[in-house]
Amino acid sequence: MTAGSESTGSSPPRYSGTEIGSAPRLEEVVHADTLRELAASFRRISGYEVHLRSSTGTVLVGSGDVALESAPIESGEAVVHTGAGGTVFLVAPIEYDHDVIGRIAIGPITHSEHERPRALLEHLRLSLDLILHAGQRAHYASTMHLASIEESYAELLRKNEELEAAYDRLKQLDHLKSSFLATVSHELRTPLTSIIGYSEMLAEGMCGPLTKDQLEFVQTIRQKGDQLLKLILSLLDLSKLESGTLRMHPMSVPIEAVVNDAISTIGPAATKKGVRVFVEPGIKVPPLRADPDRLRQVFVNLIDNAVKFTPKDGTVSIVIRDVEASQTESAGLVLLAPMRREIEVRVKDTGIGIPEHERQRVFDPFYQVDQSSTREQGGAGLGLAIVRRIVEAHQGRIRVEENHPHGSVFVVVFPFLGTSTSGQRARVEQP
Repeated sequence: MTAGSESTGSSPPRYSGTEIGSAPRLEEVVHADTLRELAASFRRISGYEVHLRSSTGTVLVGSGDVALESAPIESGEAVVHTGAGGTVFLVAPIEYDHDVIGRIAIGPITHSEHERPRALLEHLRLSLDLILHAGQRAHYASTMHLASIEESYAELLRKNEELEAAYDRLKQLDHLKSSFLATVSHELRTPLTSIIGYSEMLAEGMCGPLTKDQLEFVQTIRQKGDQLLKLILSLLDLSKLESGTLRMHPMSVPIEAVVNDAISTIGPAATKKGVRVFVEPGIKVPPLRADPDRLRQVFVNLIDNAVKFTPKDGTVSIVIRDVEASQTESAGLVLLAPMRREIEVRVKDTGIGIPEHERQRVFDPFYQVDQSSTREQGGAGLGLAIVRRIVEAHQGRIRVEENHPHGSVFVVVFPFLGTSTSGQRARVEQP
């Protein structure tokens, strides 16, 4: 009796202890319960007991006392074999692709009755052959599926290792970039400060009176020097924020005073452009625990950015209010937890607005939404990147919304003074 087909390939892979294309173990291909049901059905029909064991010696059906292993079945045909105690059995091999994977015996029989047992055994072998063939196909399908899963898992591990290596490399490059920016910015800052200082001395006439044209040139040098110094300081701040080395000095800060100070700083430029900047009236909110200088930097950058991209006769309004903190806990915990409040500052402008698909990217360093507008208004794309990192260093959040019918709204949210921040990563150093 044979089942399956000729295998191909000289050295097939091994999965789960079985080589693809080689003869499997009988107990792997056909479940023992199936064999026992077949033997019980055969016994009811023929009256003969069935004993079956695999080539590994595992008894699958019947008693292990039957001496099946000693029966000479090399010819592939059924043979009469006398076991222990003189009991006579008819024994035949179970073959798979010309390999013996087990033995089957029926009996006991008498020496005189051979024809009927042989015919019955042949029918039993044919039935077992069909079961074995179906089991072999299912076994191979399962084995191939497992092989595919193992290969996919190995490929996933390899890809994961490549991604981790690439991520580590990117972190190294990012660290090198930050170090380079910090070093170059520091080296440029010293001579630039001297240039600005000497231009101020010339403009004040400390080296003699200047003609109108000379004074205009000196003032241009000073103006461009101030712009370059601002860019260098922004690069230094960004590199320190990215590396977590920027020192902050938190204290109790009234946010209304910080916002009004920022408006005073941007006020002259806004008035010159014809843009009205104001704080909408509202209820006084509690103070924040923050670094006042860095908090001022946040709102100077936001208001300055809003003024730059708002046309003449436009407005930039600031709304300060306290709001209920967003709850991410389960419903039961929300009912038991005390209500948490946050401070929200909304900087609204009536400018050109930001497309929805670019609202998250505006916080990326050096990213600029509209190149033509940026060239007209100036800037290197660092202001909003610095804003986001300072806000996050204070355990806050920032997002962009649309201001109907036109313009943008930058929403900054901070926790109240004394709000629990356990479990969060904070870069603000406590005094």
